[in-house]
Amino acid sequence: MTMQQGSAGKPNAIVLIDGVCHLCQGLTKFILQRDPAGIFHFASLQSEIGEKLLREGGLPVGTLNTVVLIENGRYYTESAAALRIVRRLKQPWPLLYAFIAVPAPLRNVIYRWVARNRYRWFGKEEACLLPTPEIRNRFL
Repeated sequence: MTMQQGSAGKPNAIVLIDGVCHLCQGLTKFILQRDPAGIFHFASLQSEIGEKLLREGGLPVGTLNTVVLIENGRYYTESAAALRIVRRLKQPWPLLYAFIAVPAPLRNVIYRWVARNRYRWFGKEEACLLPTPEIRNRFL
């Protein structure tokens, strides 16, 4: 599997997730299974590299309640990040990108509702997901 890289040797699509959230860990596994080209790489929002990337993008550290997609140097959050991720997965998931036509304020009301309740509904770990040796190269 080759890592798709942008400038300065960084992967051109990085997903930052809440490393202790079960929903976010499930999202990571979902993406990995549907991304055979190895487009997406991952880091925890709580990790040193995650915090560095947040600062580089002008996003708050330690208080973010969203998945972050860094794609070719641009930062996307909330529903825009989720939709941009699914559009690059194998079929049929890119069809969901049609929801980009829904105005962001409406999409993000639902996104924020799920984000606020994710620990209650899906649970939380004490530590971040540890990748297996087979997928270790996909984590920063």
